Amino acid sequence: MTDRALYIAMTGASATLRAQASVAQNLANSDTVGFQATLDGTVAAPVAGAGLASRVAAEHRTLGVSSDSGALLNTGGELDVALRPGNWLAVQASDGSTAYTRAGDLKLSPNGLLTTASGLSVLGADGAPVTIPPYQSLSIASDGTISVVPQGQPASTMSEAGRLQVVTASTNDLARADDGLMRAAPGRTVPVPATGASLTSGALEQSNVDASAMLVSMIQLARQFEMQVRVLHSADENAKSANALLSSR
Repeated sequence: MTDRALYIAMTGASATLRAQASVAQNLANSDTVGFQATLDGTVAAPVAGAGLASRVAAEHRTLGVSSDSGALLNTGGELDVALRPGNWLAVQASDGSTAYTRAGDLKLSPNGLLTTASGLSVLGADGAPVTIPPYQSLSIASDGTISVVPQGQPASTMSEAGRLQVVTASTNDLARADDGLMRAAPGRTVPVPATGASLTSGALEQSNVDASAMLVSMIQLARQFEMQVRVLHSADENAKSANALLSSR
């Protein structure tokens, strides 16, 4: 029985440490524009293998990301966009693949390339990176259409410079990769183009992380880890006592 207690406490402590890392990541991104909090949990997982049917491990699992919307901050920035619930902005990841984000604090490079704040190219409805010619005024419509008045031209010459690729997808159909970007989860529905009003221009969506709740969760996990370590020590002491009794016979 002692070995079972040790095993359960050990796997529980390991799962708790991983949960703490997830909570720490959420806290670190509580001020990150468009960040979706990671959801995780601990489950009882039977150990596979011959002779191990009676063993049960505590296993940490990432359950996805929160679909809650973050607070909307009106900035008035011409390149700031806040995605409507369920919508995602398509970007070109560093490996060249298409990925999705809700971070709408867009920037313009010196050569006119539209990028995210981290420097990733924003993709247009045609799947190519969006480039914007020199302009004297710019506006982004609720459907993602980018209109500009060319530099040195009157307002009547406003024309379309491109359209953002905005898709609709449930958080259950997406998975966060190591680079922090979302991609279609294996075997799930592929994101489809959003229709109608898909974003709000001149605004940013803040992180949906509840910092207070995350702090409370961190404290609870720390206490849980301490309890599991105590179980390990108690099981070890019991084993030593039992061995001492057996050797004294």
